[in-house]
Amino acid sequence: GESSNPLPKPNLHDSKLLLCVRWNIYGVIHFDLLKPGQTVTSELYCHQLDRLSASLTIKHPALVNRKGVILHHDNARPHASKVTQQKIKQLGWEVLPHPAFSPDIAPSDYHLFRSMQHYLEGKKFESYDDVKNGMAEFFQSKDESFYSDGIKSLIPRWQMVVDSNGDY
Repeated sequence: GESSNPLPKPNLHDSKLLLCVRWNIYGVIHFDLLKPGQTVTSELYCHQLDRLSASLTIKHPALVNRKGVILHHDNARPHASKVTQQKIKQLGWEVLPHPAFSPDIAPSDYHLFRSMQHYLEGKKFESYDDVKNGMAEFFQSKDESFYSDGIKSLIPRWQMVVDSNGDY
């Protein structure tokens, strides 16, 4: 007849880490795995863009020097802030517009992260470094056609949004 003492549920989010990854048709250019509890701010995002720029200069100098960089990111606050817009302008990059609330046209969401989810299924990591190494292993396990297919599939998805005037 005694009532049980309610126990709080363990915080399920303590073990989650945020992955920020930049990739193109050739593969991953740069990724950051944030420390537990760390969030993306405009300042952090600008630092990530600087590291991305440095990686691009090493991995794809022709893209940086001749063709120019077209950045595709969503409309999250750190991405849309004035500070970030100034950083992108300073880098001389163009931004591919992204309709609000449209994760189905973000190649990371519909292609990269879906595949990563299958890769991570059932895996347990003991440390931050283990997670970071696991991510690097996943990215390296994919060949160039995987990344190319993901980016190329953006075209019909984007066309669907244009053809339906955003009401899809």
